[in-house]
Amino acid sequence: MRILIVEDEKPLSAAICRMLEQEHYSADAAYTGPDGLDSALSGIYDAIILDVMLPGMDGFAILDELRRGGIDVPVLMLTARGSLDDRVRGLNMGADYYLPKPFERSELTACLNAITRRKSAPQVQELSFGDLTLDRETAQLKCTATGKSVNLGAKEYHLMELFLRNPRQLLPRESIVERVWGFDNEAEYNNLSVYLTFLRRKIAFIGSSVEIKASRGLGYMLEENT
Repeated sequence: MRILIVEDEKPLSAAICRMLEQEHYSADAAYTGPDGLDSALSGIYDAIILDVMLPGMDGFAILDELRRGGIDVPVLMLTARGSLDDRVRGLNMGADYYLPKPFERSELTACLNAITRRKSAPQVQELSFGDLTLDRETAQLKCTATGKSVNLGAKEYHLMELFLRNPRQLLPRESIVERVWGFDNEAEYNNLSVYLTFLRRKIAFIGSSVEIKASRGLGYMLEENT
């Protein structure tokens, strides 16, 4: 299960990441409101831990954008602002739980477990674009035109899921690296190039008309050849 932590206090964010990884979650971090919203809109997260007081855009505004955009990911609001009015506001805007700081590790994990239980309810198992379909349960990529399919590795799966959630949208290299690897450095740009090569070969192998196209110096886009 993949969790996004939007928290501007980096030591606290790092501590939460460690807690979650010890509980066998995968955790990514964002430190500003705009970066948190950008990551949350990717649709790749199973839950979001969201601070209220953030630079650039507060947690309430992020939550409002998500809910108005139809993104129903569970949100745990985590903040030092523990007044009743703040809690009521957050819950009324669509937060699933409101946890004041400071908190115990057991309390955080219990809250996270509680809000993610509803994710076990029926959800979209497949993502599709053109003749390409990704089975989110089996990580199998299939071409409906040829009937051929291929299994994806973990990074290939996360890349394909990101592109299928954002078809015909130019995704900057920096954004892709941060969403799939969780941090941005030159080594991960090299990894991105390698995994995109793997993914393109698999798409070609199953005979799909869909392609991941590069825009030099800008990023990549999933497009359908007609």
